[in-house]
Amino acid sequence: MAADKIRVLIVDDIAETRENVRKLLQFESDVEVVGTARTGREGMQLAQELNPDVVLMDINMPDIDGITATEGIRQKSPHIQVVILSVQSDQNYMRRAMLAGARDFLTKPPMGDELISAIKRAGEMAHVEKEKGAKQQMVVSSASGSPSMMGGYSPIPKGKIVLVYSPKGGTGCTTIAVNLAIALNNEDTRALLIDGNLQFGDVAVFVNEQGKATILDVAPRVDDLEPEVVEEILIKHEASGIRILAAPHRPELAEKVSADQFSKVLQFMQRIYSYVVVDTSSILTDVILSAMDVSDIVVLVTTQEIPSIKNSRLILDLLKTMGVNKDRIVFAMNRYDKRIAITPERVGENLKHEISAIIPMDDKTAINAVNRGIPFMLDNKTQLIGRGILSLAEAVRARISVLEEKEDEAPAAKR
Repeated sequence: MAADKIRVLIVDDIAETRENVRKLLQFESDVEVVGTARTGREGMQLAQELNPDVVLMDINMPDIDGITATEGIRQKSPHIQVVILSVQSDQNYMRRAMLAGARDFLTKPPMGDELISAIKRAGEMAHVEKEKGAKQQMVVSSASGSPSMMGGYSPIPKGKIVLVYSPKGGTGCTTIAVNLAIALNNEDTRALLIDGNLQFGDVAVFVNEQGKATILDVAPRVDDLEPEVVEEILIKHEASGIRILAAPHRPELAEKVSADQFSKVLQFMQRIYSYVVVDTSSILTDVILSAMDVSDIVVLVTTQEIPSIKNSRLILDLLKTMGVNKDRIVFAMNRYDKRIAITPERVGENLKHEISAIIPMDDKTAINAVNRGIPFMLDNKTQLIGRGILSLAEAVRARISVLEEKEDEAPAAKR
């Protein structure tokens, strides 16, 4: 049907390029070129007049550049998807384009199949966005006042943010976070894993999903996000079923995500997922502190090493100062070796906080899992280390139940 065609606007200052792209696309039965523009400003104007699904945008033009034009188009018409074309393959250009709201970034001249695939992906997203906008308008126009589906998305009860943290590096936080997310995930309680170690995050490596979308695709536009768009951005880990939001690909890009943006991302995601599991660095950055502040549960990880125990005492004191209720902290001991005299019971008594979960030492299984990119909860969950993660997942669920009961009792006591 013609109505289902992907409507494309080509914006490029070189006439030959415009014509070559137009000729390439005329062979696609589900794509229609609705117009061409020679400058960024003309592209912005035609985008308003023609209302295309996709704009193919050159980055270098004589009046305003393609990134500025993209930003202008997206501000006025958020459903329009922009695919940037540039002779520069520089990562900085790509990052700026994505921050401006571009859907994709291709190096000129793009391969025919590559360009057509990018247009069709963007077109599908544009149709989803248009449909979502139409449904939202119906909701706004409705006078019934009854609960409704927003943009085709059925909201779940508010999910729980579970932050995994250790004040001592090398205690296995990422291993725990990855496998805990898998343990918590099922058809009824979907889990999302977010890498909060923005400089040197390894979550994507642990599941062999490097080089894909990162938090930089989400954080800068967190105030305008919609669930359908997010689902397209997140890494889909097919083997486990969890969704993943990876850290930036390079350390210097971490500063592009503010603490406010990060906490807003977590709070947005808990509208979609039952569990939002956050891996963290041991360094208490503003991003980590903001995440702690909005988390429902903090999984505090220690080992039997004295420096780790000492640092756990310090962080427990800090969390108390921050106003984090003791009930929100699930204390876990990783790499437990029963041959070592420092027992979980002794540590719990010494720090006045019971250790709720014990994960036995099994470096062989853990390291093999990392090197293969296959979390051990997928094929070794019956091993002792796997059972330790399952016990941690149960401890998290139990603590959440206790907190929910207390929340329910509090209003009742006031009545």
